[in-house]
Amino acid sequence: MRASPQRSSVVVGLTGGIGAGKSEALRAFERHGAAVLSSDAVVRGLYARPEVREAVVRRFGRRVLAEDGTVDRGALGRIVFADATELRWLEGLVLPLVSEEFVRWRAEHERMGTPLLVHEAPTLFEAGVEDRYDTIVAITAPEDERERRRPGASERMAHQLPEAEKAARADVVYENSGSLDDLDAFVARLVERIRRR
Repeated sequence: MRASPQRSSVVVGLTGGIGAGKSEALRAFERHGAAVLSSDAVVRGLYARPEVREAVVRRFGRRVLAEDGTVDRGALGRIVFADATELRWLEGLVLPLVSEEFVRWRAEHERMGTPLLVHEAPTLFEAGVEDRYDTIVAITAPEDERERRRPGASERMAHQLPEAEKAARADVVYENSGSLDDLDAFVARLVERIRRR
């Protein structure tokens, strides 16, 4: 675990492959008292911003809009995960805005004295932002299990670092092939360890 002498809050980066169980792990951290931020939830909010929606429509056309005029993330995903150039463009649009939200969220909680912050960031290593976390936790799962939970996971994971590399670069690794209770127990133990630091 990295040292954080300047801050009172411990900031955890939570990462892993599609279908590994990051969202369930994030919910477990919240149950055990952490303030949490989901990059996925932030991105959903960004697509509701008029300027982001307009940029997406300019790039991809109205085919990425749902009937109600909102961004259809499924339609957008099918385009960008089939074309690395388009994926890089979209990441260039949204990742800086996600980073802004992370910085705002972290500063707010540090002012409040929140002891533990957990940010779920699927592309943490790909974005090169490891240094902003005190500890990085990788949630992994066997490929067939990830595919069962999230059909199409293997295809989308082709655009991310392999799970083995995420695990090798993380401080803590949990293979999520058991029950939700097992995952919750792992998170409870980790939270206790962090609190005793």
